[in-house]
Amino acid sequence: MSQPFNAECRAPSLRELDRENGEFWVSSPWLFPESGENLSAYERNGIHLNGGDGAFHDISFLTGADSPGDGRSVTAFDITGDGMPELFVRQVGGGPLLVFENQFPKSNWLRISLSGDKSNSLGIGSKLVCEAGGRRICRELYPVINFLSQSPAHVNFGLGDAETVDRLTIHWPSGETQELIDLPINSHVRVRESNPEYSTISPGKVAAR
Repeated sequence: MSQPFNAECRAPSLRELDRENGEFWVSSPWLFPESGENLSAYERNGIHLNGGDGAFHDISFLTGADSPGDGRSVTAFDITGDGMPELFVRQVGGGPLLVFENQFPKSNWLRISLSGDKSNSLGIGSKLVCEAGGRRICRELYPVINFLSQSPAHVNFGLGDAETVDRLTIHWPSGETQELIDLPINSHVRVRESNPEYSTISPGKVAAR
């Protein structure tokens, strides 16, 4: 397939096609609907579980996530409000949108929203380090994750059975480093750049600490 500059452009194949082995050429991406061709090789989607020991385990079949649809993007968002993000899969064929409810065992969590001052207003590009329960968890705030999709502009930390967040360190795009200690678990916290205080967010309201 070519990538012309406009819908009227037609780009010829660069060589003779091996049609016996299934090669084809579409001279413009706008012609795909009428060409009868499909770029999907019908690979099944997959999902892997981090075992925490350096290994990842294929749980695609167990979770039902191995849809044969032509998957184009996946993002995570907590639509149930329990701190356990669900997965949204956008695909061509097999249904346009699949939502996989998070049914893993309930564990503690922390959600962080940022409000920049010297940095951009959402703190995009920030690096966050959460220390809780003897673990050190690193995250970066980049909502744009893959093809034509993005996640909400906040950061989620899974805390397991940790009962408190000992320290949260934020490295802002401006170069400033900010630390907060003893954050509440199972809560959504908003942090403002250069402000030692924080706010907790509940559906429908924002309560100052």
